[in-house]
Amino acid sequence: MDPFDSNSTDQANLPRNMIENSMFEEEPDVVDLARDSTAFPTFPALDPDEVVYEPRSSRLLVRGLGENDMDEDEEDYESSARLLGMSFMNRSSAHRSNSSPYTRQAPPRSCSRPSARTMVVCVLFLVIVASMTMVLYFLPGCTFTKTGCRKPNQTAPIEPVYPVSTNGELFPWAQLRLPQSIRPVGYDLTLNPDLENMTFTGRAVINMSVRHDTNRIVLHSANFNITKASFKLGDEKARDVTVLEYKPRQQIAVKFSEDLKAGQFCVLTLEYSANLSHTYDGFYNSSYSDKNGKKRVLAATQFEPLSARKAFPCFDEPFFKATFLIRISRKPNYMTLSNMPKAKTTSLPNGLMQDEFEKTGVNMSTYLVAFIVADFSSTSKNVSETVVSVYSVPEKKEHTDYALDTASKLLEFYNNFFEINYPLKKLDLVAIPDFLAGAMENWGLITFRETTLLVGKQSSSLEKQVVASVIAHELAHQWFGNLVTMRWWNDLWLNEGFATYMQYMSLQTVFPELDIGNLFLAVRFRALDKDALNSSHAVSTEVNTPEQVEEMFDSVSYEKGASILLMLNASLLEEQQFRKGIIQYLKQFSGLNTGTDDLWNSLTQVSTQHQNVSEMMSSWTSQKGFPLVTVSRKGDEVTLTQEHFLLTSENATHTSSLWNIPVTYVNDSCSLAPECRQVFTLKTKSGTFKLPESVKWLKLNYRNTGFYIVDYGDEGWAALLDALSHNVSVLTHEDRASLIYNVFALSRLGRVSFHQILNLLNYIFNETETSPVTEALLQLNNINQLLDKRQEHGLVARMKTYILHHFGSLMDKQTWEEEKSVSKQELRSVLLETACSLNKENCSQQAKALFKQYVESNGTMRIPGDLQQVVFTVAAQSAEDWSTLLSMYGHATYDSEKRKMLRGLASTQDTRHIVWLLKAGLKGDLIQTQELPLVISTVCKGFAGYLFAWDFIQENWDRLIEKFPVGSFAIQSIIKSVTSQFSTQAQLNQVQGFFSSLKERGSQMRSVQEALETIKLNKRWVDNNLSALQKWL
Repeated sequence: MDPFDSNSTDQANLPRNMIENSMFEEEPDVVDLARDSTAFPTFPALDPDEVVYEPRSSRLLVRGLGENDMDEDEEDYESSARLLGMSFMNRSSAHRSNSSPYTRQAPPRSCSRPSARTMVVCVLFLVIVASMTMVLYFLPGCTFTKTGCRKPNQTAPIEPVYPVSTNGELFPWAQLRLPQSIRPVGYDLTLNPDLENMTFTGRAVINMSVRHDTNRIVLHSANFNITKASFKLGDEKARDVTVLEYKPRQQIAVKFSEDLKAGQFCVLTLEYSANLSHTYDGFYNSSYSDKNGKKRVLAATQFEPLSARKAFPCFDEPFFKATFLIRISRKPNYMTLSNMPKAKTTSLPNGLMQDEFEKTGVNMSTYLVAFIVADFSSTSKNVSETVVSVYSVPEKKEHTDYALDTASKLLEFYNNFFEINYPLKKLDLVAIPDFLAGAMENWGLITFRETTLLVGKQSSSLEKQVVASVIAHELAHQWFGNLVTMRWWNDLWLNEGFATYMQYMSLQTVFPELDIGNLFLAVRFRALDKDALNSSHAVSTEVNTPEQVEEMFDSVSYEKGASILLMLNASLLEEQQFRKGIIQYLKQFSGLNTGTDDLWNSLTQVSTQHQNVSEMMSSWTSQKGFPLVTVSRKGDEVTLTQEHFLLTSENATHTSSLWNIPVTYVNDSCSLAPECRQVFTLKTKSGTFKLPESVKWLKLNYRNTGFYIVDYGDEGWAALLDALSHNVSVLTHEDRASLIYNVFALSRLGRVSFHQILNLLNYIFNETETSPVTEALLQLNNINQLLDKRQEHGLVARMKTYILHHFGSLMDKQTWEEEKSVSKQELRSVLLETACSLNKENCSQQAKALFKQYVESNGTMRIPGDLQQVVFTVAAQSAEDWSTLLSMYGHATYDSEKRKMLRGLASTQDTRHIVWLLKAGLKGDLIQTQELPLVISTVCKGFAGYLFAWDFIQENWDRLIEKFPVGSFAIQSIIKSVTSQFSTQAQLNQVQGFFSSLKERGSQMRSVQEALETIKLNKRWVDNNLSALQKWL
């Protein structure tokens, strides 16, 4: 899945803890089942899914949440529950709430009235017994013996705590992840959506195999009214069964009086009804206005990561792969699409049509299932025995040609590169008018936002680059993610990191004219930004709650995953070893689920030089962050030292983190060509290598293919600056951008002064390449906005002067005509947007003139794609032109242009317009709610709007998390936007207070910790650099 905004600049900006109870708090929702089990004659017996052996003498009652991360055979016979919640066993049920969802069976009592003497004796006796019991309870049983403690009993299992289902019965499962005793083999699904009443009915026939003896079936279901349930074992007659439901974990279960036996096959049939979702997940309704202004309604799906259960009852985890046969009813004027080609259409007695699709020829995870009911048009072509089609609303059919051509070429490339042909008969790409994610890789039915799939014939190369990038990413998923799938969401990077890497690699090969390298370099820098925080996480990390699953969809899984694959490919000793390794991986695990080690083992197996890839790469996936490599030279000896590059040491886990770093370097004798590159592997804290004393300078991390930052020391930086001042082309443009990024990062860390940044940027007068200029302007604009929000008006004025002095000449050289080169379009858009935002002479006038021509031509005159943003942004600063732009936005049909209009509207400094936009985005009529994160992000960049946006999300938080799941990328984006430029203690206190008050509604999100950390870092940087800035600027 591509969750990021479609615009490349947005892409560059890129889940609640379940430890619910401390050991000593009262716990009204836990029942003590660890005592004599005979008190519970109906208590279900433990099966191999949940047995965990612990000493009974521990006297702890444990509630576990599953993390079944073992090999497949182990998963069948053991639970790997994480022991998160604990409660002392001796709590009295008399103190538990009567409203508790857990029940306890009361012991039998007998009554007789004792005498007063008997009462006194009994009370004294009970006091003595109670005192002895407390002493023995809180001290080990062996304290007063000479022989010492006996070894604990290693065979007694801890009985899990079972919750209570909606009907009052005990629910027979107590973990987040499903038991492994039953596995689905195939689903037969019938769905009947009613687009007038926004409801649907369904029938799910689930064929299952019993992997080991069990007396229950547990699966997922959310928000269904199950009207009928029947069960059939082998050749027996089907019988009705009772379905238990535990809503907090979206699970349902069927219990049996006798065990189902390993090797048996069974069928569970469930009939149900539900409402179509009004958010962006599950089976949801959407609408758009046609060319006549008439509202048209459709239904579509978005199941990743945890929402297939909202469309049909299922085993909704990546590990449970199965086949699917799907039938959907519709009105005659609608069409339906699903993963497979349509097999037949039947007329129903009620006047509806029922489309039946072929049974999937591959086993799929539930999150990859998809279906759509709509009135779409398409264009198609045959590619390598696969029918490739692009679907859109009829009015936009003419905007599908580029996507069809791009998808066809990329499909051929991937078939050849992976040496495995795409396995399905069709590949549909569908543009959905109301879609939150950038795109979703459903097998055979890839869904997109309209902005990430549709482009007109006159679109700029920069707009085509966005579409090609998303298509390349989603097509790569058809192998990485669909054919071979991660076992659990902790290894999401195996899907998303690979798809991101292949996206850039494939476009560099198939569409070199799109010049995708600059974008890949920029997103690697942004991944470093996030991973430098203490609130970051390892690429492969524990995931124990639904919110943590959602939060895995971030730049660590995507861009850092892609970055370490780039570094690996660049450092492997043998030609084509990387490609051979991933072909081996795909062929060996085709149709199966994997973990990170499976990938490293495949890459190791193909190495003729016995290069241990797992040893090299585990340090990059198993720990968060990345290294800072410090260079020092003495004579002919170069010493490299590594340490964790961590911006915040407060509350950090102090470990001696080490990485296996393939350090690449070039020097002044040979610095540009790939053959100049030399490699030194740094595995320990420090290492040395020889270099002739005649070498004047050393540049590490050739073309920034490594995921680390370098500090050259005062002498090393001075030598590099001297070289650049004499000849800017002595280093590749990637290396120059790398130096700029590194020096700003080191300044943020406090390792170099801001003066050293200014010294390095003295060379920029001679810089004309896109990557160095855009990175320098990004960093300077961030500082400028930070100072602006602190109301340091004098410094803001000086920063403006500094930027215009260093980049003004290059700004003046930019034209306002059509430009063919993607790289030059990227450069021009950044330069002119900066120039106009700083009110540079002539820039605003040119933009206003172009907007006037555009309005007077009634939209027939086309503004070059890379200039549209600056033109619309300048126009929106005028009240009259803002209203004109809003009217044009309401009537615009061209999606990329429409989105730029919206960003222009949101850049206004008129506070009434800002408030209106925020409310309209939340309401979702004129501005689709899917665009609200973009509106908030843009508003927050301006001085007038950033505090309004912060107030807005505080007031509307509950409505926001109704629209966007807690932990989702949209919520991550909103939190980052509204807090990333705060830099005062008062703002820190306010943000901390608000999010801590949310409790289970978002307080434990990683993005909140990231926000708080960022505010502290901003405050530290401003406090440390304010006086220096006043001096040096």
